[in-house]
Amino acid sequence: MTNSKFVTFGLAAAVSVLALTIGVSAQAESLNDAIAQAYAQNPTLLRSRAAQRATDETYVQTRSQLGPSLSASASATYNDLPGFTGDRSSTSAGLTANQTVFASGGIASSLKASRANVMAGQENLRSTESGVLLDVISVYTAVRRDQRALQISQDNYDILKQQLDQTQAQFDAGQLTRTDVAQSQARLSASAAALASAQAQLDSDRASYVAIVGQSPVALDAEPDLPGLPADFDAALAAAEKNNPDLQSAQYAADAAKAQVRAERSVFGPTIGLSASTGGTQPGLGVGDITDNDSSSATLRLSIPLFSAGLNGSRVRQATENYNAQLQVVETARRQVISSVSQAWSQMLAAKSAVASNQEQVKAAQIAADGVKVEQQVGLRTNIEVLNAQQELKSAQLALIEAERGQYVAGSQLLSVMGGLTAKAFVPDIQVYDPQEHFDDVKSKGWTPLEPVVHALDGLAAGGN
Repeated sequence: MTNSKFVTFGLAAAVSVLALTIGVSAQAESLNDAIAQAYAQNPTLLRSRAAQRATDETYVQTRSQLGPSLSASASATYNDLPGFTGDRSSTSAGLTANQTVFASGGIASSLKASRANVMAGQENLRSTESGVLLDVISVYTAVRRDQRALQISQDNYDILKQQLDQTQAQFDAGQLTRTDVAQSQARLSASAAALASAQAQLDSDRASYVAIVGQSPVALDAEPDLPGLPADFDAALAAAEKNNPDLQSAQYAADAAKAQVRAERSVFGPTIGLSASTGGTQPGLGVGDITDNDSSSATLRLSIPLFSAGLNGSRVRQATENYNAQLQVVETARRQVISSVSQAWSQMLAAKSAVASNQEQVKAAQIAADGVKVEQQVGLRTNIEVLNAQQELKSAQLALIEAERGQYVAGSQLLSVMGGLTAKAFVPDIQVYDPQEHFDDVKSKGWTPLEPVVHALDGLAAGGN
C-alpha cells in the first residue's frame, strides 16, 4: 500500500471510528443548523436555564412574607400516674393564623432585592447563551478550517509524490542526482507527517464539536455573514455599554444589594402583626366534637427591638459594604466591556487586513509554483527550487484559511460583547427560550388578597419600594 493510499485510508477510518464512538447519525450542514442544535440541547445552556428557574422561586419565597400563614395542630395525651384523678386521656386540636401587617419596609425591600436578583440571573443566562453560541462558532469554523487544511495537505502530498516520481525517473535517466531524489523524499516524508497532524487536529476539533453541538460534523457549509456588525468602533462601544449582559447583570446585582441595605435597616423599626387561634380539648382518645374548654383568640402584636448586642448594626454595615463592593463590580464590568470591544475590534481589523494580504500571497505563490515547475522542466530551475515554491504555496494557503477564520471569530466576539450574538439573529424562526415567561408564571403562585395591602403599607416605609 502506498503512502497516499495509507493516508486516505487512515482518514476514512478515523471518521468512521469517531462516528461510531459518538453514536449519532444526524449531521449539521450549516452554522445556523449547529446554532439551533446547540441552543436546544447544549447541556451548559440547559443547566443555566434550570438554575434560573430555581432563582425565580426565591422571589416567590420572599413574597410569601406578605401573606398569612396558617397551621393546624392536634395531640392526644394519656396519663398513668399513681394517685391521678380525673380523665386519664384527652384530645386537643387547634388552628392558628398569623399575618404580618407592617415590617418597617423590610419585606418590600427584600422583595425588591429578590426581583433584582432574578433580573441579574436573566442577564447571566443571556451571557451564557452568548458564550455557548460563541463556542459553536469557534468550533464550527475550526472544523471548517481543519477540513480545508487537510485538503491542502492532501493536495500538497499528492503533488510532492508526483514530484518524487518525476525526480526518480529523471535520476534513472541520468538527468538528476541522488541528492535531488533525497530532497524530494525528505519533503514527501515531511508532508506525510503534516498530513497526519492535520488529520489529528481535525479529529480533535470534531470531538469538541460533538461536545458543544451534540452531533458529529461531516460536510459543513461556508459560514454566513455575521448579522449586525457595527459600522465603526464608537457604535460598537455604545451598543456594548447598553446591551452587554455581564454589565447589565452587575447593575441589577447592585440594585439588589442596595435594596438589601434597606431591608437590614428595617430591623430597627417596629413590626406589626396579627394572629388568631382557635381550639379545644375533650376527654378520651376518640375523634369527636371538641367541646370542652373551647377557646378562640385574636392578637395585634407590636414589637420593637431595643438591644441586640450589636447584631443588627453589624448586619447593616455588612450589607452596606456588600453594596459598595458591588458598585465596584459594576465599574469593573464596564471597564472590561470597553477593553473587550477594543480587543475584538482590533483583532477583526487585523484579521481582515491579513485576509486581503494572504489572498494576494496565495495568488502570487501559485503563479510562482507553476512557473518554477515549468522552468525546471527546461533546465532553468533546480529540483529544490520547485520543492521550496510548493512549500511556500502551502504555507500561504494555510495562512489564508487561518486568517479567514480569525476574522470571523473576532467579529463574533465583538457581537458577543455587544450583546448581539443571539440565536434569533442567526435563525430568525427559532423558538426562543424566554426566562421572563417562567418568572411570570410562578411569581404569583400562592397569592392571597391581603398581599397588595401589606405591600403598600410596608412599601411606604421602604421609600416606595
